[in-house]
Amino acid sequence: MVFGIPGEETLDLNESLDDSSITFIPVRHEQGGAYMADMYGRLTQRAGVCLGTLGPGATNLITAVADAFLDHSPLVALTGQADLERMHKESHQHIDVVSMFKPVTKWNTRLNAPAVIPEVVRKAFKVAQEAKPGPTHIELPEDVMGEQVDARPLPSRSTLRRLEPSAGELLAAADLIRGAINPIVLAGNGVARSGAAPALREFARATGIPVAETFMGKGLLDYTDPKALGTVGLQARDYAMAGFEDADVVVAVGYDLVEHAPAHWNPRGDKKIVVIDSEPAEIDGHFTPAVELVGDIYHVLSRLAEECRDVPHSGGSQRLRDVVMGRLEQAKDDPSFPMQPPRLLWEIRQALGREDILISDVGLHKLWIGRMFPAHEPNTVLIANGLAGMGFAVPCAIAAKLVHPTRKVVTVNGDGGFLMNCQELETAVRLRTATVNVIWENRQFGSIVWKQDKKFGRHFGVDFTNPDFVKLAEAFGMPAWRCEQVEDFGRHLRHALTLDVPSLIVVPIDYSIDVRLAELGAETVSA
Repeated sequence: MVFGIPGEETLDLNESLDDSSITFIPVRHEQGGAYMADMYGRLTQRAGVCLGTLGPGATNLITAVADAFLDHSPLVALTGQADLERMHKESHQHIDVVSMFKPVTKWNTRLNAPAVIPEVVRKAFKVAQEAKPGPTHIELPEDVMGEQVDARPLPSRSTLRRLEPSAGELLAAADLIRGAINPIVLAGNGVARSGAAPALREFARATGIPVAETFMGKGLLDYTDPKALGTVGLQARDYAMAGFEDADVVVAVGYDLVEHAPAHWNPRGDKKIVVIDSEPAEIDGHFTPAVELVGDIYHVLSRLAEECRDVPHSGGSQRLRDVVMGRLEQAKDDPSFPMQPPRLLWEIRQALGREDILISDVGLHKLWIGRMFPAHEPNTVLIANGLAGMGFAVPCAIAAKLVHPTRKVVTVNGDGGFLMNCQELETAVRLRTATVNVIWENRQFGSIVWKQDKKFGRHFGVDFTNPDFVKLAEAFGMPAWRCEQVEDFGRHLRHALTLDVPSLIVVPIDYSIDVRLAELGAETVSA
């Protein structure tokens, strides 16, 4: 499956795709196609593929490719390019795309001869899918792509090589954990992308050590699990409420520093850290591991659970989880209109099943979803928290529905981010990917308003007007509704989820409780 826009310089490639078993999905903007490839890679761990032509087609891919880079999603980007013979001089639409992609890919190259295509393609997919996964890029000069090649694809291995730490390292980690007084687990995106959630759940059950999750690790433990401490990562105070202040040992499992800096949970640098990950730990002054267990996360957790089974521990605190879940439960009876975030999230949770998918765009609503939306399973609440680019949700929902056609898929968007990739509603309608797109409308870039008001006592450059979103959706040929009272949202959402076509719901939102500290307690307000 390839998501993209054909160009003059990729005519031969597109002709070959049409003669192959590969499905080519035309999109309406290259960034949307790259986000779709990003989400395809996240959910399948097989590299998603996106295509753009040279010049503007290639530059339009960059933001979403960079998102895959920081969020570690396997992706292969293909871009057209001018003939080799005119690359040495100023030429129409020619820029150095390979150099441009270098900072946001694990590996990228230009095809200079057709004979190397099998090797280059196989390497691009292999590197993209190896731990830690991420994007790769191949540039396709037009004259090279127009040549004939007598070659077959190189075979790919069905399984990746699984590294394993030494027995001595495992025993050292086990000794440290067994000797801890208040140990705690910090689990991140790496656990989800390696499919290691079952092993993490067994580790928590066997050892009794509680688990806090990052935004991108939501659902690694069912939020109802007694060992689940909730989601951390909005601010430093989260960690104190989850028990990190008193922790002497932190087991960081699949934790990507890009999600939230270690200084927030280890400000004094005094905690002993055990790292379990697929690659050696990143260097950070607040993240100096006592032991690193580098290898297959599932396997390492399983072995470590056996070594540390039934050792009594008293780490972690339920304060954060209890406050947040208590506030969500109260929200079911909130009559406020415009609606407040907790009531909306409560309604969405009631409408979705355990395996159904919520995709968050980027904005103030992302903080509320990361903070408050409860997840039963991994990869069911999908948040971009590395590059965190606006416009993420609408195209990603299309890919999620293609990967999981029987699951319900809902997006939550701000009215700022929604318009950044709303053109992909046409793609959704054409493909009949039955996603429900919810817009929280307040006619401002809400997170910047909050931060400006806090820092300067005023805000500026953040207000805008909107089109009639209902009419916009109808122009794309999809049903849409605007909520006029608090009861409308749940009713519209439940109906929309029964349809076999994409739809849209607009909800006026009241973000004022973000600055009314008493609503959630000062400890849980974004900072």
